[in-house]
Amino acid sequence: MRAGDAGWIVNRFVCPASKLGELGDERLRLSVVIDTRELPLPDPRIEAFEAGGVDPEVLFDAAPEVYCELPLRDDFSFRILQLGELELRAKVRCGGSVLPSVPSLAEFVQACRRLEVPFKATAGLHHPLRRGHEHGFLNLLAAAVFEDEEDALAEEDPDAFGVSAESFQWRDRSAGAYEIAQARELFVSFGSCSAQEPIDGLAALGMLP
Repeated sequence: MRAGDAGWIVNRFVCPASKLGELGDERLRLSVVIDTRELPLPDPRIEAFEAGGVDPEVLFDAAPEVYCELPLRDDFSFRILQLGELELRAKVRCGGSVLPSVPSLAEFVQACRRLEVPFKATAGLHHPLRRGHEHGFLNLLAAAVFEDEEDALAEEDPDAFGVSAESFQWRDRSAGAYEIAQARELFVSFGSCSAQEPIDGLAALGMLP
């Protein structure tokens, strides 16, 4: 996949810390999910750590980027503030057993923007656009780019989105390369257990050459 025509869409390989030994010497850019009591030994392939129940202060300076997963409970804005003070990053789960509502996810994006905390998203983002109760990764990008978070996350009309060599469009709004780059400093990436499904979804929308 990384060496193919769609290799541009693939970033780091996400691997649990407990499975690192199974990778051998394979040369990969890694984001390591902490699922063990101890941090992995230093490895030049590790570019980021992702933590759930680990005290974020333990991970400070452990890797160039450290993401801490936040459940969208009543106190998540305060937790995002804490991450910002430690120069850490946020991670939000958009699928699984408990789907975040559109208002909750919109509030998360707004809080990260306001507090200048970069975030990544995981789970449930196999498809570009929202359908039913499932979130879409293009919706999340539109929320980050255009700042109309709740409406962008709720959008289900494929004709509302467009891309060209110069811009990304949603409804009657358009953003160029500079605005998109600024938004990507906020919304860094999304994780998917399938790299092919997002590509197929974009192709079905006519958004890939």
